[in-house]
Amino acid sequence: MHYRKLGKTELDVSLVSFGSGGPSKLGQNTGLSSNEQNDLIRNVLDSGINLIDSSEGYGESEAILGRALLGSQRDSYILATKCLYKSPEGGMRRPGDLKLSIDRCLERLSTDYIDIMQFHVLNSSDYFQVVDELYPVMKKAKEEGKIRFIGFSEQFKTEPDHRVVKLALTTHPGLWDTVMLKYGILNQYAAKEALPLCEKHNIGVINMAVIREKLPNPQLLAEQIKIWKAEGRIEESDISEDTPLDWLIHGDVQSVVDAGYKFAADHNAISTVLTGTSSTRHLRANIESLEIPSLPSFDRIRLERLFGDIAIYI
Repeated sequence: MHYRKLGKTELDVSLVSFGSGGPSKLGQNTGLSSNEQNDLIRNVLDSGINLIDSSEGYGESEAILGRALLGSQRDSYILATKCLYKSPEGGMRRPGDLKLSIDRCLERLSTDYIDIMQFHVLNSSDYFQVVDELYPVMKKAKEEGKIRFIGFSEQFKTEPDHRVVKLALTTHPGLWDTVMLKYGILNQYAAKEALPLCEKHNIGVINMAVIREKLPNPQLLAEQIKIWKAEGRIEESDISEDTPLDWLIHGDVQSVVDAGYKFAADHNAISTVLTGTSSTRHLRANIESLEIPSLPSFDRIRLERLFGDIAIYI
């Protein structure tokens, strides 16, 4: 397992990190028993992964982790989780509600402290209100020793141009220790401004959802390439519609998914790449993908030429 510094936190984090959200949510959506969930987390730790990410919005994921991690040395893993900053009704949460939320996260995770507490899916429209009204709650929790570092995950679905990351790191770079964003083969736009800003301010970057839906599905991938060609984003002759990324499979690259993980790690700003599988077999395969965390330079350059200017949620 490779390890990298998580920005200014100075934490050494595994290049592969484990997420308890996504389609699986720690096996909640795939039928894993509690014993199987415990075994999955043991496999995670035994593999050398030391960063585990969750959220109060991931069903029972925090409680499952709290149970599965009992008995493990607390300094053997790094816990990151996320608080929702909006109420179920859609309005901004009150500071007191956020304080209670942080305490609930601690209780559900069965821990005295959380290494990285993040605002979940922060968007640019809410950014200044969150900083003014809710960031002080996070800061107070840090002063009390409940959390060590403060970050946020971006709302990529509605802001695929990473505008909240750019806004945060141009206005208040000193407030943030980490950001969670999406950077991958079909979503490269973070390399334009967001990732350079993270490098400039030594912000730890957790790369999320790098293999999701279209990249691992040949039919959906072909359909997306066809759409982009029709829109003029890709030239007709650039790549095949039927097998648009199979040219990446050679040498140490065993599949398009393998290529996706390698590309996602191959940027100086990226500290760690999340995988959220509930399958031990898939977990091992994803770890193996990042034993060599880069693509051949000529393949990476071609991918950047093809998709580097596209900022669309897919």
